[in-house]
Amino acid sequence: MLSKKYDPQEAEKRWQDYWKQNKIYKFDGGSGKEVYSIDTPPPTVSGSLHIGHIFSYTQAEMIARFHRMQGREVFYPFGFDDNGLPTERLVEREKGIRAANQERKDFVNSCLDITRKYEAEFRELWMSMGFSVDWDLQYETISPRVQRISQKSFIKLAKAGRAYIKESPVLWCTNCRTSIAQAELESTDIETSFNYVTFRCEGEELIIATTRPELLYGCVCLFANPEDERYKKYIGRSARVPLYDYDIPILADEKAAIDKGTGIVMCATFGDTTDVEWYEKHNLPYRKVIEENGFIDGQVPFIGELKVEEARRQIIALLDEKGLLKKSECLAHTVSIHERCGKPIEIIPSKQWYIDILKHKEELLSAGDRINWYPSSMKARYTSWVENLKWDWCISRQRYFGIPFPVWYCSDCGNIIFADEEELPINPMEGSSGKQCKCGCRELIPEKAVMDTWATSSLTPLINGHWGEAGDMTDKLIPMSMRTQAHEIIRTWTFYTIAKTLFHTGRLPWKDIMICGYVLAKKGEKISKSKNNGAFDPKTLIARNSADALRYWAAGARLGTDTMFSEEDLKLSSRFMTKLWNAAKFSLMHLQDYKKEQPAALMPIDRWILEAFENAQSKAREYLDSYEVGLALQEIDAFFWKEFCDNYLEIVKDRLYKPEVHGIEERRSAQYALYKILLGILKLYAIYVPHITEEIYQDFYKAFEEESSIHRMKWEQQETGDPEAIHFGEACKSILGEIRKYKTERNMSMKEPVNKLTIQAEEKLIKKLEATIKDLKGCTSAGSIEIKAGGELIVQIE
Repeated sequence: MLSKKYDPQEAEKRWQDYWKQNKIYKFDGGSGKEVYSIDTPPPTVSGSLHIGHIFSYTQAEMIARFHRMQGREVFYPFGFDDNGLPTERLVEREKGIRAANQERKDFVNSCLDITRKYEAEFRELWMSMGFSVDWDLQYETISPRVQRISQKSFIKLAKAGRAYIKESPVLWCTNCRTSIAQAELESTDIETSFNYVTFRCEGEELIIATTRPELLYGCVCLFANPEDERYKKYIGRSARVPLYDYDIPILADEKAAIDKGTGIVMCATFGDTTDVEWYEKHNLPYRKVIEENGFIDGQVPFIGELKVEEARRQIIALLDEKGLLKKSECLAHTVSIHERCGKPIEIIPSKQWYIDILKHKEELLSAGDRINWYPSSMKARYTSWVENLKWDWCISRQRYFGIPFPVWYCSDCGNIIFADEEELPINPMEGSSGKQCKCGCRELIPEKAVMDTWATSSLTPLINGHWGEAGDMTDKLIPMSMRTQAHEIIRTWTFYTIAKTLFHTGRLPWKDIMICGYVLAKKGEKISKSKNNGAFDPKTLIARNSADALRYWAAGARLGTDTMFSEEDLKLSSRFMTKLWNAAKFSLMHLQDYKKEQPAALMPIDRWILEAFENAQSKAREYLDSYEVGLALQEIDAFFWKEFCDNYLEIVKDRLYKPEVHGIEERRSAQYALYKILLGILKLYAIYVPHITEEIYQDFYKAFEEESSIHRMKWEQQETGDPEAIHFGEACKSILGEIRKYKTERNMSMKEPVNKLTIQAEEKLIKKLEATIKDLKGCTSAGSIEIKAGGELIVQIE
């Protein structure tokens, strides 16, 4: 028998150990079942997990449980993204060191130590949430196996001409001291000034408005729109740069906006991406201004060796002093910042490795069209991103803790030499290559950059499939059934994974993509590790409440929508769990003498609850097939609270207690329905609250059912429906509603008797109502009940 009160703190750990010991969630590729595979985002090892992770990861875990209970073999691996800049920053904070001041090998070893600690914490948290993961499938993006796959991917793309090295302007974070990709940019508005600066063209003034006057030394051209009548006479002439007194050409270009500033604009190397476009299109020279560390180059007069912000202030003051600043206006200006550190990015020339994606935009757009997006509105974000790409994907980073490029360069001729696949994984920076260039030179220079972490985590379908490794199941696994992730990484993880999988296999990475929302710290601001605004520690929340309480809360939001969190929200979870426990306790009390016997005949109200359950299960299944865990939960909750607890249990309670009044067979009919419905409710809720449902199942049902765990059971499916049973049940609910309303209006107790009920109903309900008179008497405390045929349902109470 169930105890009086459920103790989640004791029960949850016990069932987690039971599932682990009995390999309840072990993937069996030889089972012969249809495989449902999930590509789960490997959380970045950059700090402790927060409630936002619980929210999105738990919604996806419920989908894994759902498909397992539909009879599918669920392939549900988990990984950890444990290399790259975010991990470096974590190590620097924890150790109180700077990577740049350490021996590279020592810093990498520190990173490995820290990541192992955090990975153990992450895994413990997911297990404490009851995640149905097969932990034998775990991977880490810095592990030798994954390094080998990542390096192999790079070599294949390079040899196919899809990865290339080039010295060109690149997006650069002066704070993180590394190149970055377009997908790592975010936009923000800053307060700055629009400075109107005087250039001269053969004695005439030309006023140029700029937000970057510190780049005057890098100015290489002025541009005006060819349709701008004001400046047509200047096209093809030269202008003199103020302060630095050298001449630059004045050219025409349609991209010069007539209505922005003064209509004539300076091109400097480099202020923004338009400068880069003009530099390449018009074959302009490069003039160095900004160093990789964010300081002005020491050779620049007036502002050399100053930080950019200070240089800007100084050059404005100097322009003003020389009478070259006509005016300065304050304005809110949108700038690009690095998503990792929030600092404005620069564009500087650098030699980097790229993956060619701009030539494949149509192919990548077509791939997006062939994937099923849930919710469908999220596809527009992917489409917009691909359509507006301006840069190939820069995959090299000037950092320390990452997967090395398996590449050397000949010191004589500069030829690129790749490692052989049999040598992988390899770190060219450690030891001699033993290779020789085709020119005969044996002195090879290793590549010192490392791969962007997205270059590896974009391979998760191939990592899961052990691509090119022993036990390779890529052909069977890809496309995977589903990818789950948050919406802010559509431009990175979604896009890069589609690109890499298409390039390597010619196939889509997955059939479906499930996009989850954020948990917000306050309106409009997501909770994240980088913002340090996750005040709710998941471990503490689990200890104070329970894993099931958090899971039930996490299921509440509609897919793709953001939600706020307050610990007050968990009171609803607690109320639900108490209700489920008490309803199960009441039901099982009346099933102690039941041995799964089939009744001679089902009472009409018992047939109704069975049919109502099938309808609720069918609607929940339909929602879950579309990844709407929240809408499915609403259907299940509505059935449990209203149909089962408020109506059915109240109607059959008297029959369960008094077989001597209602009859032995009539009680058995109720027991039959109660057995099936409670088990069905437990199976529906098992994907949401796995611990409490297992506790109830093991207490009673395991003795009668074949499965060792409720999580190995299937949702049953009835082939045909019975709308007449539903119609009858609705009539009974209306009768019960009328008597409740009558007693409430008169301040009567629900147990207080009434003399007589007269029920008028349509002819087809009469026999069923007559068979239900004893149930209705028991739940309404009516002295007598008269049933008569008529039109619409009318209940009279005396």
